[in-house]
Amino acid sequence: MNTGEDIQGLRKIVDFTRLISIFILAIHFYLCCYLAFKYWGWTAEITDRLIGNISKTGLFKGILMPKLSALLLLAVSLIAVKGKKDEKMQKNAIVAYLLTGLLLYFISTLCFYLYAPPQLIAILYIGITAIGYMLILTGGGLLSRLIKNGLKKDVFNLENETFPQEERLLENEYSINLPAKYRLKNKVRDSWINIINPFRGILVAGTPGAGKTYFVIRHIIDQHIKKGFSMFIYDFKYDDLSNIAYNKLLKYHRNYKVKPKFYTIDLENPRHRCNPLSPEGMEDITDAAEASRTIMLGLNRDWIKKQGDFFVESACNFVTAVIWYLRRYQNGKYCTLPHVIELIQFDYDPLFAILKEEEEIRPLINPFISALQRKAMPQLEGQVASAKIGLARLSSPGLYYVLSGNDFTLDLNNPNEPKIICVGNNPQKLQVYGAVLSLYISRVIKLVNRKGQLKSSLIFDEFPTIFFNNMDSLIATARSNKVSTTIAVQSAEQLKKDYGAEQADVITGIVGNIISGQVTGDTAKKLSEGFGKIVQDKESKSISSSDVSVSKSTQMDYAIPASKISALSSGEFVGIVADNPDQKITLKMFHSEIQNNHEAIAEEEAAYKPIPQLEKVTYTDIIENYASIKADIDQLVKEELKKIGDRKPKEEPQEEKKPENTDQPNTDEQENQQAVSM
Repeated sequence: MNTGEDIQGLRKIVDFTRLISIFILAIHFYLCCYLAFKYWGWTAEITDRLIGNISKTGLFKGILMPKLSALLLLAVSLIAVKGKKDEKMQKNAIVAYLLTGLLLYFISTLCFYLYAPPQLIAILYIGITAIGYMLILTGGGLLSRLIKNGLKKDVFNLENETFPQEERLLENEYSINLPAKYRLKNKVRDSWINIINPFRGILVAGTPGAGKTYFVIRHIIDQHIKKGFSMFIYDFKYDDLSNIAYNKLLKYHRNYKVKPKFYTIDLENPRHRCNPLSPEGMEDITDAAEASRTIMLGLNRDWIKKQGDFFVESACNFVTAVIWYLRRYQNGKYCTLPHVIELIQFDYDPLFAILKEEEEIRPLINPFISALQRKAMPQLEGQVASAKIGLARLSSPGLYYVLSGNDFTLDLNNPNEPKIICVGNNPQKLQVYGAVLSLYISRVIKLVNRKGQLKSSLIFDEFPTIFFNNMDSLIATARSNKVSTTIAVQSAEQLKKDYGAEQADVITGIVGNIISGQVTGDTAKKLSEGFGKIVQDKESKSISSSDVSVSKSTQMDYAIPASKISALSSGEFVGIVADNPDQKITLKMFHSEIQNNHEAIAEEEAAYKPIPQLEKVTYTDIIENYASIKADIDQLVKEELKKIGDRKPKEEPQEEKKPENTDQPNTDEQENQQAVSM
């Protein structure tokens, strides 16, 4: 019991033990320095007899034995000492006292080897030993003032925020497996990031330089081509990902039953040509409406947040009408985006006269014709001019050349004709190229999301730079059709800026696999909340005048705090993976550093073969194609206006003849009536 009586009793025991230690040391001095004591007259017969009897116990045999006994009793007395705790007390000072004291305490024996009078030897020996004893006593006293139970030195709580992660390699015919290392307490262990179900969507997030492409996307391309996937890649910084895909296809093409063909859409230096409005893929007017909305919202990104607005919907309907008209005209002979752009640039009168000839699109263009007939030109300009102005930015010979050809179709996961298609963008021409590439992506997604097709992988680097209106439905429905979708973004804020808050929240909330490098702000906060909490140790320290108490407890806290996500190094990722009913993963969450063999990757990239140029496209070819498209539309308008003009003279007399018969019968009919009556 920690009562006053117990403390007082303990002090008496400590003092008595220390007194015995001093008593042993004093008898030792008397025996060793007896000649000096006798010379000084400090001896007596009774004292000699008493100390002589004590020395017979064997405790004072030699010089070392009594000194060790005195030191042992001193140490025992110091153990029970409780001095006032001092946070400023340094271990170095205590160690210095103790070491110096021990050195003097034992080295004093050398004094007996001096050639000097016994009195001087006695003074030196007793003095040095006593000084050593006092230093040991001082150091031991200070030791009791030292705070022994310090808190953990883990300032950033790194060890406390570690947790077990998946160390098994879990593979299947669709999986993506990334080797990694993670920290568990004070140990670094090997682990695997097992994306065993990529069809539930993969979101790769990270600020520029976080390592999205180098540590994650390149492995997705590598492993999916190795496992026989057809593939579509949106290569924002063309041709970084395209080179990887092409060389991986050269390496793994034997893994396919039918060797895939490799195609690229390069709007800067045309290699292959493809018509995203191919009539074979335009089954009804809803396809035209989807293509129209994709291209218009891609050209005017602020319209994404204004869908439903009168002028936005008017422009989309107008472009839909033109696309569907060209699809119906001569079975889609001129159904390309360049032809659509050229036809839209015609004046209102001939254009509406031609469009209204197609029965299916009359409901779409009736508002425009009504505005024209009422001479409501400001309204008409507002409805149509926004479409004309936006599409006019695409009026380029190079774009026309790529968009009007038919080198390949976009059904990349056709089992009989698999493809790997890469479309390249240019960050400097993002506004124009992004809209065109969005149209390609929209058409690809519609064609791949069908049953009975080859497994496919869609990879979108810097996804917010393009527009696709139904990404959430693609992830939700394409899983059963074996379509893997990988979306790379810099942050959720970037996605909200370009897609609006609602769509951004749906896209980020529907994916099953999340891999995030360094992100900040709300993105880091939401990820941290999504990862949840783990049990962590907690310590608290209380310092009193005579003691230090440390209490330990556990509490639930965030496994990966937002501050830690904001400070991740390049190559360091956090996230969570999805599993399958037949392949469960208990430890889905991870915080690890993905391991790349940098030397092997550099050596492999140095041996990459460039993407071949099948046939050289000259400037003359591009200009001739540009002129040909303009001539096609001019010819179409002339022919259709001529047909309309040829029908009018036949219709007009019939319309004029009817009122004449009703108002005044002609003379021949009167004569015939008279002849009949006679």
